[in-house]
Amino acid sequence: MAGGAPRGGLRGRRGECGVLDELIAATRAGRSQVLVLRGEAGVGKSALTEYLTEHTAGLRTLRACGVESEMELAFAGLHQLCAPLSGYLDRLPDPQREALAVAFGLRAGGAPDRFLVGLAVLSLLAEAAEEQPLVCVVDDAQWLDRVSAQTLAFVARRLLAERVALVCAIRTPLPAPAPTPTPTPTTITDPDDDPWTGLRELTILGLRDDDAAALLESVVPGRLDERVRDRIVAETRGNPLALLELTRGLSAAELAGGFGRPDALPLASRIEQSYVRRITALPDPARRLLLTAAAEPVGDVPLLWRAAERLGIGTDTAGTAEAAGLIEFGARVRFRHPLVRSAAYRAADPAVRREAHRALAEATDPETDSDRRAWHRAHAAVEPDETLAVELERSASRAEARGGIAAAAAFLRRAAELTPDTAARGARAAAAAQAVFEAGAPDKALGLLAAAELSPLGKAREARLARLRARIVFARRRGGEALPLLLDAAGRLARVGDGEAREAYLDAIGAAVFAGRLHDIPVREVAKAARSAPCGPRPARPADLLLDGLALWFAEGCAEGAPLVESALRAFGQAAGREGDADVMRWLWLTWLVAGDLWDDGAWDVLTTRAVRSARATGALNFLPLALGYRAAMHVHAGEFALAEALVDESAALTEATGHSPMEYPLLLLTAWRGEDPRAAELIESATRHATTWGEGRAIGLQHYLLAILHNGLGRYQDALAHAGHAVEHEDLSVTGFALAELVEAGTRADAPELAEAALRRLEERARVAGTDWALGMLARSAALLSEGPDADRRYREALDHLGRGRIAVHLARTHLVYGEWLRRENRRTDAREHLRTAYESLRGFGAKAFAERARRELLATGETPRHGPAWARDPREALTAQEAQIARLAADGMTNAEIGAELFISPRTVEWHLRKVFTKLGVGSRNKLRAALART
Repeated sequence: MAGGAPRGGLRGRRGECGVLDELIAATRAGRSQVLVLRGEAGVGKSALTEYLTEHTAGLRTLRACGVESEMELAFAGLHQLCAPLSGYLDRLPDPQREALAVAFGLRAGGAPDRFLVGLAVLSLLAEAAEEQPLVCVVDDAQWLDRVSAQTLAFVARRLLAERVALVCAIRTPLPAPAPTPTPTPTTITDPDDDPWTGLRELTILGLRDDDAAALLESVVPGRLDERVRDRIVAETRGNPLALLELTRGLSAAELAGGFGRPDALPLASRIEQSYVRRITALPDPARRLLLTAAAEPVGDVPLLWRAAERLGIGTDTAGTAEAAGLIEFGARVRFRHPLVRSAAYRAADPAVRREAHRALAEATDPETDSDRRAWHRAHAAVEPDETLAVELERSASRAEARGGIAAAAAFLRRAAELTPDTAARGARAAAAAQAVFEAGAPDKALGLLAAAELSPLGKAREARLARLRARIVFARRRGGEALPLLLDAAGRLARVGDGEAREAYLDAIGAAVFAGRLHDIPVREVAKAARSAPCGPRPARPADLLLDGLALWFAEGCAEGAPLVESALRAFGQAAGREGDADVMRWLWLTWLVAGDLWDDGAWDVLTTRAVRSARATGALNFLPLALGYRAAMHVHAGEFALAEALVDESAALTEATGHSPMEYPLLLLTAWRGEDPRAAELIESATRHATTWGEGRAIGLQHYLLAILHNGLGRYQDALAHAGHAVEHEDLSVTGFALAELVEAGTRADAPELAEAALRRLEERARVAGTDWALGMLARSAALLSEGPDADRRYREALDHLGRGRIAVHLARTHLVYGEWLRRENRRTDAREHLRTAYESLRGFGAKAFAERARRELLATGETPRHGPAWARDPREALTAQEAQIARLAADGMTNAEIGAELFISPRTVEWHLRKVFTKLGVGSRNKLRAALART
């Protein structure tokens, strides 16, 4: 606060100012900086951002301020921040420039790729910073529209080597929304929805008692009794704005009793009430001018005066409002504090608020700003108005086209409220629910669904709403809770002949797969119901083939359903165009599991490659982390652990930026195969406990399978046997087959041949149905483990032949390992060394350290010392971080820095920074040496 502040700084804020000084120095030195200031209203966040901007000599400063009433408008906050950089747009690659132009409404176009918008903003800031270091300051970030907040958080996580600082101030605890004709759309009211979580934070607390006392004495006339002073300091908890505002105009005598009461409102509300008292003391024209300014979020002075003229407010009124110290009229309208804006709006009578919005609507250009005009009209409306509802519906379409799904939902919701016809009202509420669900806010979608269900609905619409409700429940928790809802919705859709019935049944089968052993509706029963679904179109779509194949698979057996399922996997891989890409993304969560159960690594490769590419190209924010996770798992099986880790890290960063739950499976798979983390078993078990709380029974089988891998690698065969046995107790898709192979190996090592032989019989049935090289190779290896003499030797060689034809390098290496172990026990030491050496070198190169150590010990037993020493000996490539390894491989493949940046959503400057570190660690001096350096062992 300025009042009572020591010369050149802020009273009591030496530490906070020091942090900001260091941030400025680091930015000048070319190191990106991100800082989130959190604190209650009035604690001094705005004062600190003012201090920051006053000390950025030689740096360029960009500012934006979140405004509650603008949260409905997609990209509004981002446009406010980036508008001064419009001159740099032409320097961006075409796809980025077009995405940003559509997002900002500068040109028409389809919904922009959300990630491409984020990358475009990152590139825009980096371009501007090349000429002059850049400081971006966002105040009241809790009121940013959701898309802007997510995009800025996305950018913040990718700032590294740019001369850019991003500082955001966020009010906590979050205030209740101001009264409006409709509830405020998606806002950060839950910590889980906060996109800023995980970024560097500085919590701003109240002033220390001595500083607070000095500030209070500087603004209260006369001598203040020491006990009264201490009580006021305690009541305000050192909040500077409270000390300044709650004591304004009061003498020492008037403050003798303090101003706190046992039933007092929260401090922010009390400060706001002090502003309300000051506003209500003003003449009526000044109050209405403040209200109109509060309702106009952009701070557009000409627009404000056009509206004021319609309200009969003269320009001389501005002097009265400014003299009260509440607002400034310069190039833009600026309130003294955000609480003044909310106080001016809240204090007004609803009828007066509607008049202000009506005047603003009339003053807004319908050609250049039709959406804000429609929104003001919506705030001004009282009675149902179909014409206005249609206009809001058009605004929703435009918002969705720009990628503002949350904004589209807000427009649709208000359109529903203004719709006279009850049936049409229900349809618009249902559309709003769908939009909110797609925006990643399932809880809010349920509320809108309830509103839609109040309208008269035909059976077909009732069935569609039931399916949406079931999908929302399934999206929140992939467990048993959604299964009966999905099954009921599918049946209702089938009875009215709705084409959605087939997809609903496919969702229900998937839900039954995930519910697994924890639900009393078996997947077989769901599959039988699905066989009654209406016939699909001809030619059959990939999803129709998948439904028919899985229904047959689970109802009659995998041998009967496998041919159709295999056809479905091929169809997904071959489907052309955007619709084909959408199908791949929509059903990857199920096709991945099916391909795994068929041991089809080729389908895994095709589907995950296409899914990741499509998600990046279309900006599928909710889907890309899933696609990256499954692609990472593919890399684990291929022995490409560094690439897998890079994708896991990218997936985690995206889920953190969007507030979604992380996909834990690929990281746990990687952890199990590495076998080096002493907490590995604990991590796997903890993740399972989390999943089973919402009824995801498949997670139990998955946990035991992963623990079987871990313990087989560590040579703890009794533990591996126990976990593999639990894993195969229930038929879990893409778990049971893999776990049977682990059980055979553990059984042969733990002296449990009966269990191993029983597992082999089950494995043989599955492998023969699949018929892939992976399946037949695992079958031959497992049979060899239970064989002797020439028969065992033949089967080991058969396994190597099959597994050597695919991408599943870790399984090939493990086959060399068990073959070498058998050869050593047969006293064929020379032959054993060849296979153990291959296993050791491969597994060590992958990073499968537990299995590599097993191979090393066996190799030592043959009399050979591994040339690389222990399995944990350092390889120069192991010094690379996951992201450095990923960038190095892309550069080795010939991609430019700009292309790598576009692929990984980082700036070219950050790519260059990483490559310099890669060159140093690998001991190379240029890009053309990277491929050889990455290939050497």
